[in-house]
Amino acid sequence: MLAVHLENGAVTLREVPMPPRPPGHALLRLLVGGICNTDLELRRGYYGFSGTPGHEFVAEVAEADSPSLIGRRVVGEINLACGDCEWCRKGLGRHCPRRTVLGIVRRPGAFAEYFTLPEGNLRVVPDEIPNQRAVFTEPLAAACEILEQVSIPRDETVAVLGDGKLGLLVALVLNAHGYAVRLFGRHEEKLGIAAHVGIATQLAGGEEPAAQYGWVVEATGNPEGLRLAAAMTRPRGTVILKSTVHEAVSIDAAPIVVNEITLVGSRCGRFEEALPLLAHKRIPLEEMISARYPLREAAEAFDHADRRGTLKVLLDAGSTPDGR
Repeated sequence: MLAVHLENGAVTLREVPMPPRPPGHALLRLLVGGICNTDLELRRGYYGFSGTPGHEFVAEVAEADSPSLIGRRVVGEINLACGDCEWCRKGLGRHCPRRTVLGIVRRPGAFAEYFTLPEGNLRVVPDEIPNQRAVFTEPLAAACEILEQVSIPRDETVAVLGDGKLGLLVALVLNAHGYAVRLFGRHEEKLGIAAHVGIATQLAGGEEPAAQYGWVVEATGNPEGLRLAAAMTRPRGTVILKSTVHEAVSIDAAPIVVNEITLVGSRCGRFEEALPLLAHKRIPLEEMISARYPLREAAEAFDHADRRGTLKVLLDAGSTPDGR
């Protein structure tokens, strides 16, 4: 079977054996995969990654222990936890110290014709949701995680820094949950996606407001993002960090200490929170798709995804009978 391989910054294709299906796992046939910023950071050396990347996907279940899953379209939680440690017993398997992570940590990813995941990680995609929306489940869940971690007062305006894939999704999710949001970004066309559903937007790069917001989400994907976010946060405010960058981040800690700013790291979220949002009319996921490539053109797809201003690039490996 065909699989994407990432090593030393190069994206290539390899013919590899079909993966064995352990008990309790499903064999999945990739339909659509999404290239995210983490995949691009892996290409730059994040985690010292080498292997098959990919953790945003929609797949069809080819084989499974559970007959009811066979033939269904699914998405999947990307963390494979041990199930026995303190974190797993608390329901926080994504922090399990022995976990593997699909396409990121010691686990071949979804950018292959076939791959496996435990059946317990899978979530069935509702029939009415097309693949091009369902493939956003994992990053939508990451955006939803913010509301699981912090309690934002309803009368607060949340500043979101970054109009890339995750920044846009964070702004859209917060807006869909009824929060006032102001999205700062550098691309008018991206900001327009948010503005069309009523989100206030502002071009960054000029004079950003100082110490104005009690809640700031940093999703710039830039090492300078934390410094800017902290400068925009008022005393005793909270900065929620979403960026994962390969480079080291340096910052003057004095303003954070003096202003008693709380920093909250935020990563993966639960798919149960994201799945209902796939049908939400105020989350225009289709407008975030910049390009689609067949799996065989993965190298070109990664190059496109890494261009300035690009949003989501999809890899098509197959389709359901109705062509979704």
